Formats: sequence, structure tokens, C-alpha cells
Amino acid sequence: MTADATDVTADEVEELSAEALRWLLANAREGEDGGLAWTTTPSDYELDASLYSGTAGVIPVLLEARRHFGDDRYGDAAVRAARSVAAAVDGWDGCSLYFGLTGMAFALRAVHDELGAPEAGAAAARAMDLVRSRFDGTRWGVLFELLGGNAGIGLGALAVGDADLAVLAVEPYLRTAERTPAGVHWEVRTDAAPRLHHLSHGTLGIVYALARVGSATGRTDLVELARAGAADVVARDEDGPDGFLVPHSDPQDRPELIERYSYGWCHGPAGDAQVFRLLRDVLDEPAAWQALADRCWHTVTHSGLPRRLRPRFWDNNGRCCGTAGVLALACDRLAEQGDPPDFARLLVADISSRATRDRDGARWSNIEHRATPSTLEPHPGWAMGTAGIVPELLRFTRLTRTRTRTRTRTPTSAYALPWPDHHPTTPAR
Repeated sequence: MTADATDVTADEVEELSAEALRWLLANAREGEDGGLAWTTTPSDYELDASLYSGTAGVIPVLLEARRHFGDDRYGDAAVRAARSVAAAVDGWDGCSLYFGLTGMAFALRAVHDELGAPEAGAAAARAMDLVRSRFDGTRWGVLFELLGGNAGIGLGALAVGDADLAVLAVEPYLRTAERTPAGVHWEVRTDAAPRLHHLSHGTLGIVYALARVGSATGRTDLVELARAGAADVVARDEDGPDGFLVPHSDPQDRPELIERYSYGWCHGPAGDAQVFRLLRDVLDEPAAWQALADRCWHTVTHSGLPRRLRPRFWDNNGRCCGTAGVLALACDRLAEQGDPPDFARLLVADISSRATRDRDGARWSNIEHRATPSTLEPHPGWAMGTAGIVPELLRFTRLTRTRTRTRTRTPTSAYALPWPDHHPTTPAR
């Protein structure tokens, strides 16, 4: 069944979410001190504590479920998951938001703030102390972008209340920016010649961090550098004047593996629009930045997704690289722009139709066309799996119920746990 052949009600989406939560909890492992932990896939043996693919990334969906359903079972599970993440802190090498200690601290601090768990708060502070101690004056490692480098660490530090560390993390971009004809960009890893442009690993991820941290701390130099970085990417658009589409990288990074154009959160206009939403509320000319976000949406909705038109085009359901990440922007637009819900419903119907549902619950498999079999093992985590999909389904449920009953914009557009790199919804100016 495909999205073209089905539609789903809010109640059905909510039930699917509950089934997915049941599968998540059933696939938890026993961690230290009675904790809960997850591996990258259920068949793995090594526990993964990261925000990207492990236990820290499951915690936000548990908090979301507790808030949405009013069920303390999910809060209890989040506290137990925090115990496992806390136990991993001292032995964890990486410092980044999505792969390291900063993301772990973000999840731990959320459990402390939401559920009053002081041991989780103490572990979060310990994790951030380690992050600060490992800074070499410019960076924390090979990566120098949002998922694995300074930009994400700055955003995570800001999210846990450490503004000084947030500034420390993003200030190096002032001296490492490379001038281009239209603005600036950066070398986002020490061993790569290509310059990447988008949110997860490229210029726009750095722009997001500079704008967020700069506006929160009164650092206009950081905000103006964000403007220059955005200008470089805008100048690379190849789908104007109605749309917005920028290549993955220049020169193309690993063309034998990576498509020149993507459409999702990580390397495409669904993620680019998130940056323009932030710049709309931080910089001058809000109408111009909103127009860019609108152009991103035009390209996304005219691209053909979520249909899988050919191998490599659209084969992921998840939050980072797939349909759930596009649904996040669709829900932002429902809340901010009052968009018709048609495309959001199409995305939800597609996600629903691709779920595996049985007595164990619901989960999703992605596709790797170069592998045999091409259907991959379901992931529990945020980036590619169930933990990243469920919050978007629950948010869609709240928004569409509100739209049907009251026709007004309400706080139901918010997540239980605001994500460091997702701009909160605000009424359009």
C-alpha cells in the first residue's frame, strides 16, 4: 500500500505511535543499575548511548509519549534510560551533539528538568565538563559542523544552559571562515576538500549555530557571520525563482556514492528551510527569509517524494534522511503558515503504509538498493528509526485534531523536548 492509495485519521496515527512505542520498549536491553539501553539495531550486541542512533535519542520520544498520552510508564522508562546514558559518560570518547557527550548531556538534562531526576542532571554536568576539558582551542576532532563538530556542541551547550561554552564552541568559525564570491563557507572536516552546503554536515548547520548562539548571547558578530554563510548557500540555488535546490557539495563529494541533490532534512531543502525559519526571526528582512523557506517547500512538494521514483531517490522513512524529517517541516508550516494539511497527510499515510505491524508492535525498515536483501533491519534510534518517527506522528496528531476542532493555532505544535537544531514554531510575520 502506498500514500496514493490510503489516508489515515488522527486516531489511527496515534494508535500506530503507541504500537511503535511498544516495540521500542520491547527491544530495550538491561543496562547498568537497572537502566534501559538500546543498540543501533536489535541484532547488535554493543550498547549505543548516542543521540543519533542510541539510547540518548530514545529518551526524547519517551518524554514526548509521557506528555502526549499522560502515561507515567514512559517517564519511568526515560529515567531508567538516563541511568544507562549516565553510566556511559565517563568512558565515552566523542564530544559532539549527535555522536557524543553533548547529545548525551542534552538527553540527561531533559530527564532532570522534566522528571526531577537529580542524578541525571549531575551526569549531564559531568558530561559537559568533559566536553569543555577536551577543547583544543579550535575544535574537538575531525568534524567541524553540526552533527559531529563545533556547531552542534554550541547548540547543545546552549540547550543545557551553558552559554559560555556555546560561545566558545562557535567563535572559531570567525577565524576559519573562507571567503567566497557571495559570502563565506567552511572546511567541515580536516581531511575533505569538498565544501558541503546543508544542515547536517555543511555551511547551513554552522549558520544555524552562529545565529542561534549569537542571538541568545548578544554577539552580533556571530549573527552577521551567519548572514554571510547563508548568502553563500543562497547564491548556489539552482531551482529559482519558485524553488530552492542546492547541490550536496562542491566539488561533489564521493559522486559514486552520494547523489548530487537531496530533498530531506540532512542535505536538502527540508533542512534548509529550518535554517531560513530561524533567520526569519533573528535577522532583518523577515519576509525575505520566509520567502526562501517557502521556496524550499515548493521544491520539496514538487520533487516526487515520498514516492520511491528510482533507487537512491527516496528510500528512508527516518528523521535524518527521510520522510519523518520532511513531516517535521510540514507540521511547522501547519502551525506557522496555516498550510492545508494535504501534503502532511500524504507523508503520514506513506509512513503508516510502510510500517511493519505485528504482535511485537510497529517499526520501520529503510532500503539500501546496493545490498541484497535491500530491506534493512529496523532501527530503534532517532536518525534512521522509530525514535525519530514517533514524535512527528504524535505532533501531526495534535495539530490535525486542533485544526479540525478549533481552526486555530495552539501550542500543540510544540515538542515536549525542544530540539537544539529545530527552531520553535512562531506565527508568521
